[in-house]
Amino acid sequence: MSPLIIPIFALLIPIIAILAGTVFKPWMELQRRKMELEADKVAEKAAQYASQTERLEQRVRVLERIATDRGADLSDEIEALRENPARDRLEQH
Repeated sequence: MSPLIIPIFALLIPIIAILAGTVFKPWMELQRRKMELEADKVAEKAAQYASQTERLEQRVRVLERIATDRGADLSDEIEALRENPARDRLEQH
């Protein structure tokens, strides 16, 4: 083994560390920024889905209320007609 290999490696290690730091650090920053942007997109989509889900739930509540309220009113009207069929016929003429 050559006696020059040890000093060469001793000089190469700090040089490689400096070069790696100048390349690796910006790359890591770029990756972090990409992840932040992706997280923002996902959060925005989640908010949109939550908003859409809330609107759909409100619409379903309204439809349920219409169906149940109208059903009760209709049932009462039918029962009222059954109880007084003659009176209703007289009122129509």
